[in-house]
Amino acid sequence: MRTAIYPGSFDPLTNGHLDVLQRATKLFGRVVVAIAKSESKSPLFTPNERLALVKQAIAHLPNAEADSFDGLLVEYVVSQKAQAIVRGLRAVSDFEFEFQLALMNRNLNENIETIFMMPKDIYTFISSRIVKEIARLGGDVSPFVPAHVRDALEKKLRSRK
Repeated sequence: MRTAIYPGSFDPLTNGHLDVLQRATKLFGRVVVAIAKSESKSPLFTPNERLALVKQAIAHLPNAEADSFDGLLVEYVVSQKAQAIVRGLRAVSDFEFEFQLALMNRNLNENIETIFMMPKDIYTFISSRIVKEIARLGGDVSPFVPAHVRDALEKKLRSRK
């Protein structure tokens, strides 16, 4: 069975992330959504909260699972016996950064491939950062995230006031 790792901070998980994941599950026998600790990004949700939100969102996908990791992605990929890394590209502006990451990962381990996938065009403008900002300002994020993620965002932001 071919395994792919779909890494990210997923702070929070968006419908764009889910679209890329659903596409990846059609290509790989097993896809692990790997939640990076990403403390340098000052995440809104803890790693455990993000893991729980992702697990709930992917429960309907039999060949997807969620996990968290800390450290080098290529080491995590090897530990999961995976062959590929899946990365989402929303716009041309994402490509340069993602290209550099893919080349560095290949340099660290030439046996791991990076697969770039684009979400549906209706999701190309969605990012976790923008979703959090809309939620902070009291906007409706329901078109951009699963309902349970919207609820978690509202609860988290209320508790911070």
